Amino acid sequence: MRNLMEVPIWFCNNGQYSSTYDQDSNSEKQSTTSTTTYEETSSCSIDTFASPKSFKSHSCIATFKTLTPQISHLAIHNDILYAASLNEITAFDLKTYEKIDTFSRQTTSSFGIVKSIAFSNTKIFTAHQDCKIRVWQLTPSSIKHQLLSTLPTLKDRIRRGISPKNYVQIRRHKQKLWIEHADTVSGLAVNNEGLMYSVSWDKSFKIWNMSNFSCLESVIGHVDAINAIVVSHDGVVYTASADGEIKVWQREKNKHILVATLKKHKSTVNALALNKEGSVLFSGGCDEKILVWEREEYCADYMLATWSLRGHKGAILCLIYIDDVLISGSSDKNVRIWQKSSNNTECGYFCSIVFEGHCKPVKSVTAAWEWDDDNNNGNNNGVLSVLSGSLDGEIRVWEVIVSTSR
Repeated sequence: MRNLMEVPIWFCNNGQYSSTYDQDSNSEKQSTTSTTTYEETSSCSIDTFASPKSFKSHSCIATFKTLTPQISHLAIHNDILYAASLNEITAFDLKTYEKIDTFSRQTTSSFGIVKSIAFSNTKIFTAHQDCKIRVWQLTPSSIKHQLLSTLPTLKDRIRRGISPKNYVQIRRHKQKLWIEHADTVSGLAVNNEGLMYSVSWDKSFKIWNMSNFSCLESVIGHVDAINAIVVSHDGVVYTASADGEIKVWQREKNKHILVATLKKHKSTVNALALNKEGSVLFSGGCDEKILVWEREEYCADYMLATWSLRGHKGAILCLIYIDDVLISGSSDKNVRIWQKSSNNTECGYFCSIVFEGHCKPVKSVTAAWEWDDDNNNGNNNGVLSVLSGSLDGEIRVWEVIVSTSR
């Protein structure tokens, strides 16, 4: 393994930060201790290498805001952009960026801050700071969203509440049903088998049946708050925590078992992303690094940390991987695009674009491709639209013109 020069450690202890990451209720849960276990990996920074995708030009083409500040999550579904800010979700037309619906605040003012959004057909799932998950039904004809259910459902709570064995101790003199989260629900993920996963600052993750909204299982996954979750197409689950660890889980006989614990980050892990095949995992944390993990068939640790991507000057707050492009947002107020080099170089990944312009930390990023096939010359030209949301309530749309040779 190649040696590399160590960078100063960026710790997030006791909620005190050494960067400009604003303290508010949208911040990821930070550990009260720091994870110092670290093995050297290959390090990559900003440079220029050959890539199958050639970015010809890029620019910010639009900026707009929601009615409430502090963007906590952005997500795209069926050509609709969903932006979560405080306790409401605003839906925008992805082509015109016009607002088409706002829901949550119009129904009730008691909902907790929205932390995450997930989709299954016409259903939208939202995770909240009030320990609840809400299910919304989209009516395509009118593009309106109606509250369908709140998880756990009243039916499930009544059924489970009869037996004392269904209660767990969450603190002194206080119990809750095991189907209920006891702290902020920080992330959601949906798989292709009709299951939804929720993670929480209560250190657990839960598995839900999306057809009847019942809770199937609850797992205490970490010793500190869980900030992120991703699920691969083959059912492998990855959870990231303020304890600095990433844990790998597999479902066997309707139960999730721990397969591996990945320990490379020096502090809180805030974000995860997977490639389409599920063979490469990306993780970002308060140590200002993005680690690239690659699955090894005969590796005792299940995955090896092969690259460490450096460039951000603050905590990594969000990651998304789309069609061989990794996009990251940080408390340094910047968005970076990373690509894998096609050359046989020492650095497997490089930062090809840095977007600057946000006034506060970038809390969420999402993206969409629009391709224009040109069969005459064998080139595949297109536009990558990157949308970034900041804690100042601003959403920026960045357009990247791309050319790919076949």
